[in-house]
Amino acid sequence: MTSPFCTIVPPHLLEHLAASANPSVAAAARRTLIADASARTARVLPRPSAAPSAAPAEPAAPRRTVYDAQRRTELPGVKVRDEGGEATGDATVNRAYAGLGATFTLFRDAFGRDSMDGSGLPLLATVHYDEKYGNAFWNGEQMVFGDGDDEIFLDFTLPVDVIAHELAHGFTQYTANLEYFSQSGALNESVSDVFGALVKQHVLGQTAEQADWLIGEGLFHPDVEGTALRSMKAPGTAYDDDVLGKDPQPAHMDDYVRTGRDNGGVHINSGIPNHAFYLAATELGGHAWERAGRIWYDVMTSGVLAPDTRFSEFAVATVAAAKARYGDAAEIQAVTKAWAAVGVPTD
Repeated sequence: MTSPFCTIVPPHLLEHLAASANPSVAAAARRTLIADASARTARVLPRPSAAPSAAPAEPAAPRRTVYDAQRRTELPGVKVRDEGGEATGDATVNRAYAGLGATFTLFRDAFGRDSMDGSGLPLLATVHYDEKYGNAFWNGEQMVFGDGDDEIFLDFTLPVDVIAHELAHGFTQYTANLEYFSQSGALNESVSDVFGALVKQHVLGQTAEQADWLIGEGLFHPDVEGTALRSMKAPGTAYDDDVLGKDPQPAHMDDYVRTGRDNGGVHINSGIPNHAFYLAATELGGHAWERAGRIWYDVMTSGVLAPDTRFSEFAVATVAAAKARYGDAAEIQAVTKAWAAVGVPTD
């Protein structure tokens, strides 16, 4: 088995851009698709076994390293900043470094976890990958960020939730190890969106009610008719642009998209569990990482999920986790109500 190659921008969106009448947009998208195909097969890494979460004996600290690919595709590139090193003159490097730290901090402070594997996994990131590369990805070992084409996408380190989303794929790899296909793949993507949103909210000190629940807000060029890559609050509404197309995410099982593309629609159908988390978090109120996020974290680290877990099985596990942690309280009602609202049974 191999570790999944997980990107923030889905292939169906890049394929749409590759057919654009704008030659520079089309060329950048085609180049990104080619780079993704190459990176997807560049390395075969074993999937690590699930590691239990354990609170460190003393406060854990991140071990970050940021590299510069210098617009080439060889990884990891030239080392430009180590843990504790001074900020550089490159804002992209500094944002990547800060985003790694923000993600580490959320997992440590909210859940008592020491990095993505629970055992102090070093956090590695490469920036300035390829030329006009319109994506960011986790390859099973590190994170990689493109600079965008400056016509559709801006620098992929700009939204902290994009950084956190990619790093959270490492968390999934080391815990539930959800297969990157069909419903389990959509759950894999959704979990990254959930924890990406939580990192953003943690950084901003926002409650569930104050948050925008957008993934990748600030990534699009100002000329694009769209607010973000995805909306957890209202899946299907993140963008509607002549060049980019319309956000295809469903919010309910009635609209589940059956497709052979995008590994069975992992970036599309993730809108359903995304919306369930949003509904549970806003029903409970307060900081989303404190109760709703805790329940999702407990499920991911419980050992009860199979690699091919389906939405309904994940939903049942969240109800069980809510009961185990909070008893017969408001948390169970909020989680059950949220899944019912998106058409996923919990019994």
